[in-house]
Amino acid sequence: MQGKIVKGIAGFYYVHVVESGIYECKAKGIFRKEKIKPLVGDDVVIDVLDEEEKLGNITEVRKRTNELIRPAVANIDQVLVVFAVTDPKPHHNLLDRFLIMMESKDIPVFLCFNKKDIATKPEIKELQAIYRSCDYPVIFTSAKEDENIEEVRRILRGKTTAVAGPSGVGKSSIINILQPEANMETGEISRKIARGKHTTRHSELILIEESTYIMDTPGFSSLYANDFEKEELKFYFREFAEYEGRCRFQGCDHIHEPGCAVKAALEEGKIHPVRYKSYTEMYEELKEKKRY
Repeated sequence: MQGKIVKGIAGFYYVHVVESGIYECKAKGIFRKEKIKPLVGDDVVIDVLDEEEKLGNITEVRKRTNELIRPAVANIDQVLVVFAVTDPKPHHNLLDRFLIMMESKDIPVFLCFNKKDIATKPEIKELQAIYRSCDYPVIFTSAKEDENIEEVRRILRGKTTAVAGPSGVGKSSIINILQPEANMETGEISRKIARGKHTTRHSELILIEESTYIMDTPGFSSLYANDFEKEELKFYFREFAEYEGRCRFQGCDHIHEPGCAVKAALEEGKIHPVRYKSYTEMYEELKEKKRY
């Protein structure tokens, strides 16, 4: 049988098989020999050991389209990055870290700003100006008033989507509207693992509707842009792309060099200063890291 790993805890993997339910599985020893660790999001083949108890063994992990290390998940079609418009106000540097991490993995991103019901028009306009200027799809929602949640559902349909963002912005509220039975846990899995209460939060996939999964990813709460060199960083700010090759110096890092097309675009208002500030902060952080 083929299924998808929706949760992994303490060596047990919970595999959702369409129209059959969730099977509690162990991974065969061959995976350890080959140094393959099954991940949440993996498409797998299982042997059923006990249909009544829904027990099985994972015998094959299918080829991954992508994988993330922090958190350790696989086969993400897209990421829904959720921040609040206000209360708390968006931490732009953290938000931009989410975006460049996904750019580096070539994973599409949708930006969702929640708590629209308590936001002012200038707050909404500012966020639109910053993130639509670099060509990210932006949606404003209110989980409290159920505003634009159906639009979020449309974005998710037929895909496996990681939901990322800091605490307190309404991620759980949005997920619970999309799947009222989720309560940020799938009941069937909760019953299976009740014999050993695990308090650690793990990534898990939640089935919204057929072929539509969302992944709550607690490991996304803080990120460091240290998976690549400082010279690569500029390629993950998509608004810089049209200026590549137009600077005076080849290999310009868009920081201190004279004749920089990116800095000229910044002065002309074509690149938003909030985004450029994030870039310079991350660049300096990577530069400092290299020194040690």
